[in-house]
Amino acid sequence: MLVIKLSKTGKTNKKVFRLIISEKSRDPYGNVLEILGSYNPYSKELVAKNERINYWLSKGAQMTASVNNLLVEKKVIAGKKVVASKPGKVSEKRLNQAKAKAEKKGSAAATEAAEAADVKEEKMPEEAPKTEVKEEKAAEEVVKTEEEKTAEETVKTEEEKVAENTPENA
Repeated sequence: MLVIKLSKTGKTNKKVFRLIISEKSRDPYGNVLEILGSYNPYSKELVAKNERINYWLSKGAQMTASVNNLLVEKKVIAGKKVVASKPGKVSEKRLNQAKAKAEKKGSAAATEAAEAADVKEEKMPEEAPKTEVKEEKAAEEVVKTEEEKTAEETVKTEEEKVAENTPENA
């Protein structure tokens, strides 16, 4: 599959990028099919061969997220920007753990509410369960908001721990 991507050139701390087209698995610094332009991030200057970019896109070439966002920003192509980065593995693990805890608490509260509803249904006539359902929904909403608060607190405390462990003057 052909991909339009950025290839870093220039000096240390003075980076300039080339827009290139090559195979997806190929090294961006090796052989390329064609150089489609260049981008200087300091002056925000993009020099691109618009006709060639559109030609390769019509042939089925893909773009990396960074190239897509750059070309949309400079109005070389029409479209929307895409998310160029993914969350780190550590933050994903924390988020998944917080969700798992919230689901466990939520399922326990739901089973308790269901048991309470069963007991009330035996005692009350048929009209009463309708109001009980509303009460259960309200109780579940309260539980959900409490779970969200605890999840936010755990994320905040974990962020504080990370901040304490990192040296400030490094």
